[in-house]
Amino acid sequence: MIVCVCRRVSDREIARHARAGMGFDEIQFELGVATQCGQCEGCARDVVAQCHAMHPVAALHNEAAAPPSCACAV
Repeated sequence: MIVCVCRRVSDREIARHARAGMGFDEIQFELGVATQCGQCEGCARDVVAQCHAMHPVAALHNEAAAPPSCACAV
């Protein structure tokens, strides 16, 4: 699902970067999430936190696990 409507960033894309070991600030810089209207910041941070709890560090190409969902996206 799309988390950041302004930049069209999905939960899967955020989760993929988080599983690669990136923190929210790095993901924000890389993808531009939560850099325009800011409405998605809470949801994006939740996705990152859930991924870090489930997958402490993994390869960027590892897509085996399903990404977490967040009900706060549009």
